[in-house]
Amino acid sequence: MSSNDRVEFPISMAELERRWAAVRKEMAARNIDALITQNASDWLGGYVKWFTDVPAHNDYPRNVIFHRDDLMTVVEMGHKGKRENLSGKDSFNPGVGDWVFSPSFFSVGYTHDYDGALVAQEIKRRGYKTVGWVGKGRLQYDLVRVTEEQSGNAKFVDATDWVDAIKAIKSDEEIALIRRACAMQDAQWAAILPKIKPGMRDSELTALAQYEGELRGSQQGLFRCSSAPLGEPAVLRGRHYQGRVMQQGDYMTLLIENNGPGGHYAELARSFVIGKASQELRDAFAVVLDAQKNTVKNLRIGARPADIYESHNNYMNSRGAPAEMRLFGHNQGYDLVERPLLRDDETMPLAANMNMAVHPGFFKPTNFAFICDNFLIKPDGTVEHLHKTEQKIWEL
Repeated sequence: MSSNDRVEFPISMAELERRWAAVRKEMAARNIDALITQNASDWLGGYVKWFTDVPAHNDYPRNVIFHRDDLMTVVEMGHKGKRENLSGKDSFNPGVGDWVFSPSFFSVGYTHDYDGALVAQEIKRRGYKTVGWVGKGRLQYDLVRVTEEQSGNAKFVDATDWVDAIKAIKSDEEIALIRRACAMQDAQWAAILPKIKPGMRDSELTALAQYEGELRGSQQGLFRCSSAPLGEPAVLRGRHYQGRVMQQGDYMTLLIENNGPGGHYAELARSFVIGKASQELRDAFAVVLDAQKNTVKNLRIGARPADIYESHNNYMNSRGAPAEMRLFGHNQGYDLVERPLLRDDETMPLAANMNMAVHPGFFKPTNFAFICDNFLIKPDGTVEHLHKTEQKIWEL
């Protein structure tokens, strides 16, 4: 059975080979023999998906050794001692040579050495001199510790920064999938609006949003919201805090953060009122909408994120709103949050074919205002608004 029978939206081999070639070219220039990465979630686990077109999920670690001169080696949970040679011919694991297994679990401490020992065995057996970590700061501690201890004389370097620079710029195939993700989210919003009514729990609304997304090809995502009476802050909250029952006159901002067909993320946030919006809510929404427009005009090829961040905070202060101290914009791909970030500590400049989510917001004791859309920086320097959902407070 081929992957076309099981994988709903496979990435083309041409696209995967484009990524692999770009990375191997840089590895050769830096004299790096192999890269190692590991992910265990889909939302912020994009390296594994980007290299292999197979997502990591549910906190089961998937370890990838990307060889400069050979097919990839994958180490993941399975039968102890089991090893398969796929020779790059398994359509479910494109580009993979050896598939190695170990019964390792993040929740079981005594298994934490297993994956690192198998990865180190591959590095040592091949006599590698220089190995790069990708996403080292989020890797399992014991993977790094055991691999470095048991890999012989190999030197380890951090390759994250330059891999991020390649991954951040989207190909035509990736851009097409990002467009589909945004269209999917527009359709999710349109599908759930007629179903919103007093007496629903917040969690019912997010369940509907998730359902409508998965019908259209989504696999993973986050749905954040909370309802409140006008005059209170209805801030974004996770599923654990979505037990409130909505009443007539309540308002809510729903943030849909799920991936679309093929695994690329986008984000859409809109606000609604079961009734009529207050003037305070209208005024606050006007601030965040204008703040988003202010940022979008600054999404220029070569722009420094620190400058965009400063411009945003200057704008917010000019409107009597607080400065952003967290994150109000960033690139997206297989990771929900991907570099470059629109922050003062980001060093990666903006470039063509980046998929930027822009989501300014603020709250105070009597109100919450927020908006989110995705924007594509095009090679000619123009910026395309990818979401089509009307930017307004929806009065239901």
